[in-house]
Amino acid sequence: MWLWNKIKQLAISFRAGMVTLHYPFEPRPAPEGFRGQPVWDHTKCIGCAGCASHCPARTIFLRDICQELRILLYDSSRCTYCGRCADLCPEKAITMSDKFELATDNRQDITQSLELFMMTCQRCGRCYDLEIKNYIDRLSSLGYRYDSLEARKVIRRSTADFSPEELEKTVTYERPGRLEK
Repeated sequence: MWLWNKIKQLAISFRAGMVTLHYPFEPRPAPEGFRGQPVWDHTKCIGCAGCASHCPARTIFLRDICQELRILLYDSSRCTYCGRCADLCPEKAITMSDKFELATDNRQDITQSLELFMMTCQRCGRCYDLEIKNYIDRLSSLGYRYDSLEARKVIRRSTADFSPEELEKTVTYERPGRLEK
């Protein structure tokens, strides 16, 4: 009786054929809607810090280096690929890729830094994106500013224009370590 059961099991397993992939040589494609590593589009990013403030794993950091430069640091070693940063981005500058094989022996391979050249608001002093989105910002990049929001007067500014091409590439910044007591 047991021999007959073994023969039936062999027949079933031979009928099934090949069920595994030759994995390292033939990688399996990611399914539709798969959330892999986030990818930033620096031309769309406005530096609002929404992704950094809503990241549950705290893998995204924003630092203002100077008045015109904001650094976005992403460390994927702790990222859970939840996609919350991509959902919250108002400009859709973050997309989830299909990359999931990220094993490496070098920490710099999984760390990304994005340099955002910003302009500062004349009223509050906060940074905003250098890429021009509307006509008011276009006037500001030409050297004009609002002096009065009520009168909407445009006054010529005496400072020189800021150009990101004049700046050299900055040093690569790393994620800050823990403070030891």
